[in-house]
Amino acid sequence: MGFAVLGFSSPPFPTGRLYSANGCSQSATNGGGAVENPIHKVKPTVAVPQYKWRLVIAYDGTHYAGWQFQLSPPTIQCLVENALIRITKLGREDLCFVGAGRTDAGVHAWGQVAHFVTPFNYDSLESIHAALNGLLPSDIRVRDISAAVPEFHARFSAKGKVYHYKIYNDTIMDPFQRHYAYHSVYKLNTAVMREAAKHCIGRHDFSAFVNVSRNDRVLDPVKTIFRFDIIEMGALLQLEVEGSGFLYRQVRNMVALLLQIGREAVPPDIVPKILATRDRKELAKFALSAPPHGLCLVAVKYNEDHLRLPSGCPPTSFGRHHTVSKCKLPFY
Repeated sequence: MGFAVLGFSSPPFPTGRLYSANGCSQSATNGGGAVENPIHKVKPTVAVPQYKWRLVIAYDGTHYAGWQFQLSPPTIQCLVENALIRITKLGREDLCFVGAGRTDAGVHAWGQVAHFVTPFNYDSLESIHAALNGLLPSDIRVRDISAAVPEFHARFSAKGKVYHYKIYNDTIMDPFQRHYAYHSVYKLNTAVMREAAKHCIGRHDFSAFVNVSRNDRVLDPVKTIFRFDIIEMGALLQLEVEGSGFLYRQVRNMVALLLQIGREAVPPDIVPKILATRDRKELAKFALSAPPHGLCLVAVKYNEDHLRLPSGCPPTSFGRHHTVSKCKLPFY
């Protein structure tokens, strides 16, 4: 990245320019290469260091239009970024706030990862951690905050992601699961669902399982699925999928097909046949995308080198406990 962080030297920005203490770029000459006037000398320039910080964020996506920044309707990135702007007094362009992935509207997260930069250091991260959670609504929480090495990038350093999709398989829906699990009133055959899920494991072209991309979501359709497990917890089924990366709505499309297979509407061997076509229209003949509210981004995985802490940095903040030294209310 070329940025300097705690314990490292502070080179010029990637543009090659030096930046003054107030962040404004200056030139060694006064216009087109002319020698500077000795009477009006340009102030000496200094490189502004940049410190990088990593956040792990959990959120209930029920009332939000996904992660990606937009002002209306509100998104997770917008609210976290606005809180950072208030706390750091920096502009959006200065923070360079980036998330590991774009969860869609209604999708939840337990382990979303993001990073931002500041031109100043923190002696302790507990105060900014508490301030962030104090400004954010209760359905968005920063789980921890830590210093990051210059090479770390929340999105481009990611080596894998883990998603869970929950299905409540009973005639009557548990009202406490209604925002976090899809309700299937059809009795699902988990044995054939597991058999079908095995066909997804490995390196495949998942073009047949991707919706039309939005914005810059044009990615390599070849992905590796490391595992695809189906865990039964009473009426609740938890589909756990871990892969090198995922295309737009890929997980929800895979789950939708497994639901059809679990209902025994189509056989398990339909999966490799659809994969081979590399055609989204072929999948549409059998299944539509599963609803977003059952999906949760559980974790983002990185190489250990990218997760190491810079030397001399403040300790990672996991939040602080509050204690009461003396009870002010009488016991009865």
